[in-house]
Amino acid sequence: MDKSQYKDVYVFVEQREGVIQPVAFELLGKARELADQLSQNVVAILAGYGIAEKASELIAYGADSVLCIDAPELVYYITEPYAQAVTKVVEERKPSILLIGATTIGRDLGPRLSARLETGLTADCTGLDISEEGDLMMTRPAFGGNLMATILCKEHRPQMSTVRSGVMRMGKKDDTRTGKVENFKVTFDRSKFKVRLLETVKEQKNLIDITEAKILVSGGRGVGNSEGFKMLEKLAEVIGAEVSSSRAMVDAGVMPHNRQVGQTGKTVRPDVYFALGISGAIQHLAGMEESDFIIAVNKDKYAPIFNAADLGIVGDVNKIIPLLTEKLRR
Repeated sequence: MDKSQYKDVYVFVEQREGVIQPVAFELLGKARELADQLSQNVVAILAGYGIAEKASELIAYGADSVLCIDAPELVYYITEPYAQAVTKVVEERKPSILLIGATTIGRDLGPRLSARLETGLTADCTGLDISEEGDLMMTRPAFGGNLMATILCKEHRPQMSTVRSGVMRMGKKDDTRTGKVENFKVTFDRSKFKVRLLETVKEQKNLIDITEAKILVSGGRGVGNSEGFKMLEKLAEVIGAEVSSSRAMVDAGVMPHNRQVGQTGKTVRPDVYFALGISGAIQHLAGMEESDFIIAVNKDKYAPIFNAADLGIVGDVNKIIPLLTEKLRR
């Protein structure tokens, strides 16, 4: 393969019902860093229907150009039409790097693209950088999170990576940036459209997604049970926080999976993170260690969580949290 013909950092921009998802802006920020290291451009792939007006926002967040694939076949995310569209972009434009959010959509789309383009895909990356040789270094947890592996795709292009929402910092919006918006036409092979969307059923949720919360009160095995989490909910109510948990509490059936922080849950970056009764296994730390301020309460003074905490209290959460809640309420 002649790698010299492949250049630029491309980002698949995930949108749902015309709303660009936060992970897209986070990836644009990281793509900007990588492209600057390579002296190349950032290109956003914006696919959907009736979404062309969103292109200028992508330029403000770091894209040099936007390829807008506006087609009725893309009004909803269905694997085959989207895979055909992005494959066509890659085959024609030959990007060196393609970044995708590790969301339900990205985790479905990424492997399809990898197979069709005959290139590698490193999933769930927590770090991206450029090597001295100009290759993309993709770092992700391995062996159950007990070590970090850095993977390179030297022989094939594009170098593809999926990244979880909340892992990369969103760049600052700059409305003075200018860039090119191009309409990219795709001729779809409808004979391969085997799936039709009959109905969309939305679950009503009143809770804020924990990846968007500014303050998180997170409980682990030390909190105990559902009664213990009611105690955390009272604290969260007083300080305007959301309640989350470690995997142990999800496995025990106390908390739903969408409230789990950690390697197999969600990656969060709140302003304040309360780690209550959480020992601090590496799998949990991988999901919250980038929080701005971490407060830990654990009765084991040797718990690993204290190594990551900005403020630590050694004691029983079931005694300390009610006292703290009452103090803050006053």
